[in-house]
Amino acid sequence: MARKAKELSPLSVGRLTQPGHHAVGGVAGLYLYVVESGSRSWVLRVMVGSKRRHIGLGGFPDVPLAQAKERARKARDEISLGIDPIARKREAASQLRAQQATAITFQTAAENYVSAHGETWKSAKHRAQWTSTLKNYAYPVIGDLQIQDVGQEQVLKILEPIWKTKNETASRLRGRLEVVLDWATVRKYRTGDNPARWKGHLDKLLAAPSKIQKVEHHRALAIDAMPAFMVDLRKRDGISARALEFTILTAARSGEARGAIWAEIDKVAKVWTIPAERMKGGKEHRVPLTDAALQLIEKMPMVAGSDFIFSAPRGGQLSDMSLTQVMRRMGVDAVPHGFRSTFRDWAGERTNHPREVAEQALAHVLENKVEAAYRRGDALEKRRALMKDWESFIGKPKGAPSVFDLLGTVG
Repeated sequence: MARKAKELSPLSVGRLTQPGHHAVGGVAGLYLYVVESGSRSWVLRVMVGSKRRHIGLGGFPDVPLAQAKERARKARDEISLGIDPIARKREAASQLRAQQATAITFQTAAENYVSAHGETWKSAKHRAQWTSTLKNYAYPVIGDLQIQDVGQEQVLKILEPIWKTKNETASRLRGRLEVVLDWATVRKYRTGDNPARWKGHLDKLLAAPSKIQKVEHHRALAIDAMPAFMVDLRKRDGISARALEFTILTAARSGEARGAIWAEIDKVAKVWTIPAERMKGGKEHRVPLTDAALQLIEKMPMVAGSDFIFSAPRGGQLSDMSLTQVMRRMGVDAVPHGFRSTFRDWAGERTNHPREVAEQALAHVLENKVEAAYRRGDALEKRRALMKDWESFIGKPKGAPSVFDLLGTVG
């Protein structure tokens, strides 16, 4: 057992300025270290097991004599219980550093997730939408909150104000919250259940989207209005008019048609192959080209410096409003996407082509997972026959009535 030195008073301790190690008494092994620069600090010299430890207890005079003795006694009590104060202090410091390394805000976590995965998304537009919903709805509520502290209360505070009024946006936002929180859990930035998960959690607190979402149908022409409309459309000059005509002939989405490039067209096989990254479903789609579609393409001029079949005046891609403006100038109360509805209604009501062939022509993703699992081919030749019939139906009719007499809306 260490020998106790003569116990010094606070006044005597204050006068210790000679460099060296000064025992102050009161607690065995308690010293005031004075260095050449004049700074002074408390040290407890003690055996911990078989090792001699010099345990720092703080600087003097910030830590006065009484407090130094208290700290020394506490350290000795820990040693008597088999605890190494230095090892415990190092462990606490390590835990603090680890905690600080994983203490990031929700916004930082979300931005890191987008940075890690954004390049794999099918379009810059999707990335922008992802970021926009979080910026508009999540960041104002939890952007500066530590990711570990995001719980059910915070998630509901984000979702509830827009769940019924903007349910489609809210549903997508919920999914994005869930993904960011899952990412943070895997990266060890948080622990516990995901408060944004739907099944078995939020589905008990919020109304099902299918019960409150309003289905908005694209404004479309009635089936019988199509032949006269095509007569009028083919009289229109301009790249946008031709892009709209091509969109109708192929039953494609307007974005797919506007983004079509020469390299995607196989004139020999009469096939337009749209790569997966340009498809809504993220899967390559082959479109059988009818004679009218091929003839239309062959008449399109190649613009220097542009790969697009339907190039904008400056060589880039046509805007998403260019086709809509053609229809407005024609006085038609419909949208380009509505022609897909008209096509689907025509295929179902006026032909004997199987439903699944029409769905494949529209590149719809099968909701029935079993049916999707057994679908091996893309029924290209069956779809070729379907598109040929569509071309014939919308072709120039004899004595066609005016398009304005036949306009209607398909829900």
